[in-house]
Formats: sequence, structure tokens, C-alpha cells
Amino acid sequence: MDDVAELCSRLIRVDTTNHGGGQSAGERDAAELVADTLAAAGIGSKLLERTPRRSNVVARITGHDPTLPALIVQGHLDVVPADPAQWTRHPFSGDITDDGYVWGRGATDMKDFVAMVLTVVATWAHEHRAPRRDIVLAFVADEEDTGAHGAEWLVDEHPHLFDGCGATISESGGYSYHVTHADGTPRRLYPIGTAERGTAHLRLTATGRAGHGSRRNDDNAVTKLITALDRIAHHPWPIRLTPAVTAYLQRTGAALGIPIDLSDVDTTLTRLGKAAPLVENTVRNSTRPTILKAGYKVNVIPSTATAEIDTRTLPGTEQELLTTIDTLLGEDITREFVNRNPAIQAPIDSPWFDAMTTAIRSQDPDAIVVPYCMGGGTDAKAFARLGIPGYGFAPLSLPEGFDYRAMAHGVDERVPVEGLHFGTRVLDHFLSSV
Repeated sequence: MDDVAELCSRLIRVDTTNHGGGQSAGERDAAELVADTLAAAGIGSKLLERTPRRSNVVARITGHDPTLPALIVQGHLDVVPADPAQWTRHPFSGDITDDGYVWGRGATDMKDFVAMVLTVVATWAHEHRAPRRDIVLAFVADEEDTGAHGAEWLVDEHPHLFDGCGATISESGGYSYHVTHADGTPRRLYPIGTAERGTAHLRLTATGRAGHGSRRNDDNAVTKLITALDRIAHHPWPIRLTPAVTAYLQRTGAALGIPIDLSDVDTTLTRLGKAAPLVENTVRNSTRPTILKAGYKVNVIPSTATAEIDTRTLPGTEQELLTTIDTLLGEDITREFVNRNPAIQAPIDSPWFDAMTTAIRSQDPDAIVVPYCMGGGTDAKAFARLGIPGYGFAPLSLPEGFDYRAMAHGVDERVPVEGLHFGTRVLDHFLSSV
């Protein structure tokens, strides 16, 4: 069995770029590598495809106690595009450097997690161990687009594979985050994802009267659209404190000796200092214009103009947001959903969360483990449709100054080798005993 870093490197060297819109390098080669690794550990798996080469790998490991709800461990095999010209090292080199990093697209999103889970499973086989409960492994395609070839399709067409499952774990949580106590001493925060903002991506279409660009036109679709976008982009969305955000603020504040005032969240965020970025994007909904399309010739006023808005909603707030947007649009502008997934939240005070906390503290006794709400989204939303709560728990130990949150989808993505070893030990503890 390869060391976890070498396995992560091998996975990165397989180009699984997902360009969106159904355009992809395909996950098949990475899926076969995963399936072969599982087979070497004596675990059979299924390769499932909605379309050729868009592969998903699903396997079930039998635990000691079949009466317990199974746990889904799910990770995606696809990655977002990377331009080699912008990188220090080739994004699909999988280089393991002398300073202790594995480089490449997917190093933190999320071939690192796949490698750690596979290493745990191989260790169990080598040591003749088994988990306490059944573990369902799902390594899927298409998370970086719509999930239509991956988790969404599996949930729709093969839901029986997840019968009896009580929770899922996946990306975006359990990593060390360096913060400072009120007394100035350094502390390590480990956020576990217990909620995700919903996605309500919108397409706006403005209509007007076409005409010559040199003539007055008070029915200009472009002007209508950009005026509406300005109102939406600068609308002061109100603070809405959800259970995960409230728990993060209270527990982090208590652990760091920082006063928390839930009636004045903006001041509280200032007090939190380094701990604020983990929560500042999830105290409100957000509407950020990202795409504009209009016209075909500079001297022609078009009859239509469109824009797309990355809209994120906190649990229980979508209708409030949409009602407000409708008042901001103005005349002759319609909206439609480009992509829509509701916000999700999992129980914080649960045996699952407690077991994750214990697993992290088995490797870092001084860890401050707190729940948090993810600003974006993951495939946990698909499994939530089966009534299965999802947690962001892909543990890593990270050096101070390492900008982990800039790695995913960023340039020069890489993961520390020691962080992989730490995460593998934490996952072994958690998956063996939960």
C-alpha cells in the first residue's frame, strides 16, 4: 500500500477536470484507481455511470454491529480547471516536494480526503480490523458542476445503496485553523461543518426596445438590467442567526475568552479577529452578480439582456430573499433558477459530532472543536434528500500561515504531507469507533 501522500499524488496525476455543462475529462481512470485500491484491501466495489467515463465508485464495508445505522463516507473525484501557465508547478504533476507538500489540482478539494480514507481502509485490511458499524464508501463524479452524473444521480437512481445510513461525512471541515485567545496566546480551532447555505442561482432577463445606439432610448434593456443589479448587489441583507452560526459564535467566543453579543454581530465579528472569516459569510444571505450577457454590436441597443447571480441562502430564509429580490428587480425583468438546492443543517448535539470531536482530540488534545455553517455547498445536499444529515469532516493538521481556504479552486493548490498523516489517524480513530 502506498503512503497516503503517494496515493494522493497518484490521484492528482489523473486529470479529472470538470469544465461544467457536461464537459469533462471524465472520472473513469480515477475511479478505477480507487476500485483497484479497494480490491487490494479485499473490498469489492461497484462502478456506476450515467454516461460513459463519468464514473462513481460505491462500496460497503461490514461492521461489527449490523444493528447500528451505517455511515456514508463520500468524496468527489472531479476537480475544477487549472491553467498551468499560472502555477509554480504543473497542476497535475502530483509533485511531493522536499518541504513536505503534495502539489496539484485536487490536493485539498478533495483527492486528499479520498487518499486518507483509502489509506484507513487498507490499514484495516493489513491489521485485520473492521469498523464498529457499516461504512458505505461513495467516491463520486460531477460534484464540481451539478452532480447530475454523480451524487444527485445516485440518490435518484440507486437510493438502495444508502439504505440504513444515519449520516454522511465529506469535505470542508475538521481542519486546524490558527486563531488567537484574548490573552494573546495561539490556539487551534477545528470547525466541523454542520450546515450549508442553500444555492438559489438566478438568471435575470431584462427586455426592452431594440434600436440604434446613437439615439435616445428610454426602454434600454441593458440599462434596466444594470440598474437592477446595482440595487441587488448593494442591498444590505439582514443578519439571520441560524443554529450552526449561533453555536459557532458562542462556543468560539467562550473558548477564546472573547465577549459575544448576538444582538451586535458586526461588532462581535471584529472582536473575533482571526476566527471571524469562518463565520462572516454565513450570518447573512448573499447575492453576487457573476455573469453578464447583452448585445452583439456596439451600435445596436439589444432588446434583451441577461445576468446570473450567485445567490446563497441560510436555512429557512429562501422565500424571504426571493420576495425581496422581486421588489428590487423593477419593471420588465424576470427571474428564473439556474440551479437550486435548499440549505441543510445537521444536529450539533449528536453522537456523530461528539465522536468527531473525540477523534480530533485523540491527535490534538488542545483542539477547540466547534460547529460551523459552510458558505458554499457540497454533495451532502443530495444525500439530505434521503433524510441523511451531512457533516463536513475531512480532518487535516495545517501549519500556521497556510491559507487552506484559498487552496480549493485556487492557484498552486497543495496539501502538507504531515497534515495527511494527521488526518488519516483522525479518520481511523473516528471510522473505527463511531
